[in-house]
Amino acid sequence: MKKEILSNTFYVGVNDRKTNLFESLWTLPMGVSYNSYIINDQKTALIDTVENDYSDLFLEKVEEVLGDKPLDYLVINHLEPDHSGSISKITAKYPLVKIIGNAKTIAMLQSFYGNIADVFKIEDGGELNLGTHTIKFYLIPMVHWPETMATYDTSTGAVFTADALGCFGALNGGVTDNELNTDPFFSEMRRYYSAIVGKYGAMVQKALQKLGTLDIKAVCPTHGPVWITEIEKVINFYDKLSKYESEKGVTIVYGSMYGHTAATAEKIATAIATKGVKNIDIYDLARVDKSFALASVFKYNTLIAGSPAYNSEIFPPVREFLAMIKERGVKNRYFASFGDYSWAKAAFKKFDEFAEELGFTNLQNSIYQKSNEPSDVSDQKIDALANAVVANL
Repeated sequence: MKKEILSNTFYVGVNDRKTNLFESLWTLPMGVSYNSYIINDQKTALIDTVENDYSDLFLEKVEEVLGDKPLDYLVINHLEPDHSGSISKITAKYPLVKIIGNAKTIAMLQSFYGNIADVFKIEDGGELNLGTHTIKFYLIPMVHWPETMATYDTSTGAVFTADALGCFGALNGGVTDNELNTDPFFSEMRRYYSAIVGKYGAMVQKALQKLGTLDIKAVCPTHGPVWITEIEKVINFYDKLSKYESEKGVTIVYGSMYGHTAATAEKIATAIATKGVKNIDIYDLARVDKSFALASVFKYNTLIAGSPAYNSEIFPPVREFLAMIKERGVKNRYFASFGDYSWAKAAFKKFDEFAEELGFTNLQNSIYQKSNEPSDVSDQKIDALANAVVANL
């Protein structure tokens, strides 16, 4: 059944409820959609394709919209394979199609799919007339690949944003936000942003400023719902994420070999909650998909990290997670740490180095316990840490 989302604009995307790990890294409890769109005017334009495993279903949807009409243009906003994987099948089905992309797209296209003869290079701000619809192109590099661009339809006010403003989550029946309960998508949007786009906050800000000059009536990303009624909410959400703005709350992350560090994490959480704080997330980094913990770090203003000493280092899952935070350039957080050791605590200096490197405010109430430390001493330190956390919420 054809799905017209705007005048002469059709959704031809697909849902993926089978893939367990996005990018072989991040779990997909709600699945994911690969979104593609057709503007069916005097000339026809397909905007992005879908992942190769779904190309047969995708082609059926394209054929249903076009009927006997040719496909005149394929606009490539983003060349990542989950959006370009069906290019070869599209060009085989529609051999006269002209591919539209910017210079970086065209340079990368050959390395992915070999020689494709009919390619048209556009410039930033360039446009293409389809009849009653005119589409314009805006380069938004490093959101999150160098060739990424957005396509704007001056007729409908739809902006096709590639991965920008996207999120995890398959679409359950509806496609547009006024057909769906969008509440679950916002937590998946934060997780998607923090895992996939989070390193590129400055570039997201530039993209939002550039697209902010347009009269936008619909946001059509390559993942997640088409946004029509909640455009402002979605843009504000991405704006805050890309500025590393946070809410008051606490993320506690840890690794634990024999349960001692885990027990301390629970005691710290209990002490903070006893003082009236409700926004507390706890993650065992050896057992959880780290995207959930990353999303929490992007959400809350306080991070507390714990680890046992391990080969004179921080426990590997914790060390890996701290590296993820550094890679994403998270800013403006409060920080404390805790850990257990048997004979040497030199490893925990890495926590202070981490906080200093990112410019986090170190609360200076870290707890490093030797295996035989009396419980009353531990309780005093935990209470002092909880007081320091609460004072900054």
